[in-house]
Amino acid sequence: MAVKYLVVGAGLFGSVAARQLAERGHSVLMVDRRGHLGGNCYSEKVQGIDVHRYGPHIFHTNNLRVWKFVNQFVEFNNYRHRGVVQSGDRLFSFPINLQTLHDLWGVRTPAEAQQKLAAQRVVCPDPQNLEEWALSQVGPELYETFIRGYTMKQWGRDPRELSAAVLRRIPIRLTWDDSYFDDTYQGIPVGGYTRMFENMLDHPRIELELGVDFLEHRQELESQAPRILYSGMIDQFFDFRFGALEYRSLRFETETLAGDYQGAAIVNSADAQVPYTRIVEHKHFARTKSDSTVITREYPLAYRPGGEAFYPISTERNEKLLERYKTLAAHQAPHVMFGGRLGAYRYFDMHQVIAQALSCVDRELGLTRRAA
Repeated sequence: MAVKYLVVGAGLFGSVAARQLAERGHSVLMVDRRGHLGGNCYSEKVQGIDVHRYGPHIFHTNNLRVWKFVNQFVEFNNYRHRGVVQSGDRLFSFPINLQTLHDLWGVRTPAEAQQKLAAQRVVCPDPQNLEEWALSQVGPELYETFIRGYTMKQWGRDPRELSAAVLRRIPIRLTWDDSYFDDTYQGIPVGGYTRMFENMLDHPRIELELGVDFLEHRQELESQAPRILYSGMIDQFFDFRFGALEYRSLRFETETLAGDYQGAAIVNSADAQVPYTRIVEHKHFARTKSDSTVITREYPLAYRPGGEAFYPISTERNEKLLERYKTLAAHQAPHVMFGGRLGAYRYFDMHQVIAQALSCVDRELGLTRRAA
């Protein structure tokens, strides 16, 4: 078939865009260097348990268009995430809520919590980094207990080097509400994320080739389609012309055990001396009844060329470098649409990537965006 669009990457950005383009009559060739679809959302069955291969993915959104889109391809369960954090030898409810503050300080009411927080907060009218923002919001004790050690592990940086935007994703509540997300629509795909991607890409106008590295076959692939949607690393697309952007990678240790390991889908570790950031017990996402369990310890590590880049690192240096690559893209690659976490170099959640892909196709095809 004559191909108009080459989509590089079979994760969320590429898959959503490919489906939208195909439904509007355009032929799509999609390639991914991995041997499976779904990108980092890929899930697989292990003893009847849906295991999130590349870390936990909890779907949540207030965007009705996004919610309607994904529900075309899979049913979602009603999982609502409630966080648990281990700090020292104690376990706390997380994100910070009245239960957390009661367990730490003994406060019982929102007024008591507010008074205690007000006494703790460090005055900082214009926070310039993550540490300053955190201290201005919760003070040094909560910062040291829950934030500093975890942040240093996750990002491999002193919190003073990071943008406050990294932490602003986490809510702080002065009620007993321990829900991690406030979004109207939440859940995990029944049967796993891979089923959602299989259904999404099941279209006669989409040709999928797995195990194909775009960068190794670039000339051949680029010659097959006049338009490209690219969800890989934007700096790598341009052969690191201005230097490399910085990314954070991950290592996963997964094992199958008997019984129930921790009684929760995720337990985070806030202590800097513990090398992993969290333990995921996958069967709790779907309340799977099983005598076995599968757990994954997640270890952040520095990105190395040839490895997997998971998170863009938000620093002033990287933002300036990104602007140079975006300018280069506009002038030298106007036929390429960059998206996803790596293509846009943004720490997006899943629903944000889907919304980005939908909007990208809308703009590409000259469609008026529908209200969310």
